Amino acid sequence: MPRPNATAVTEFTFEGFSALGWQRRLLLFVVFLALHLVTLGSNALILAAVRLSRHLHTPMYFLLSALSLSETCYSVAIVPRMLSGLLSPREAVSVAGCATQLFFYLTFGVTNCFLLTAMGYDRYVAICDPLRYAVVMGQRTCVHLACGSWSVGLSTAIIQVSSVFSLPFCDASVISHFFCDIRPLMKLACADTTIKELLTLLISLCVLVLPMVLIFISYVLIVSTILKMASAEGQRKAFATCASHLTVVIVHYGCTSFIYLKPKSQNSLQDRLLSVTYTVITPLLNPVVYSLRNKEVKQALLRAVGRKPLP
Repeated sequence: MPRPNATAVTEFTFEGFSALGWQRRLLLFVVFLALHLVTLGSNALILAAVRLSRHLHTPMYFLLSALSLSETCYSVAIVPRMLSGLLSPREAVSVAGCATQLFFYLTFGVTNCFLLTAMGYDRYVAICDPLRYAVVMGQRTCVHLACGSWSVGLSTAIIQVSSVFSLPFCDASVISHFFCDIRPLMKLACADTTIKELLTLLISLCVLVLPMVLIFISYVLIVSTILKMASAEGQRKAFATCASHLTVVIVHYGCTSFIYLKPKSQNSLQDRLLSVTYTVITPLLNPVVYSLRNKEVKQALLRAVGRKPLP
């Protein structure tokens, strides 16, 4: 129950990186702005390459384009507000605005997790059951996997936002973060949050641990199949097709799990700096890894700008 004589909060204030000096914040602003622009540009190139090149009209690149779109929306939901906070510390946001940001952050963040799982399943079928790949990973299956990922993200966001904003907020209004996240918001509630925290932990296990386990099983089966190949060249090509996806998975789940599955921390500034990895760096990692490591994508991008593909 709310405390008697408490004043209901109508807006929140982000603490952000206000503890840092102006010069450090300006440096972070320039760096994060550059990374954000590269993220938007590179994801746009991935989407254009997949759309314009017939060679990339395959299940893997359909799922990659869905991930690029989701990563772009995820980045747009977080980074502009963070950049504004670097220039104007202690920036205020309405309760409705905070709930909206949390909704889109969770929707696209959870969608990314399940799209990466779908891409792991695609690699499993391609390597472990190549003769049936075209049948198993047909257009309908790809659409179902993408829509299922978006549906899980949307459902998770509705449950979590409803849970958090059913709490009473009074007196304390400074969010110890640079965007509206679940844990910092719960710290401001003037009511017992034990049940809400258990719900959040349960959902985190479902949307983080479950996809990680499924991807791990997929790669155990993939590696087992690759090691049985007689040709060293075949093994090399098979590993190469998985390298980009595996790199993105390790960084994505490693950073996110460290934040959401670790015990409560008293060092909120350290948590904010760690959060930069999955809000700024991870969305950039997907297009950069796939464009730098993938010959087909590089050739499609060269065709898109009218240059002759490399041999």
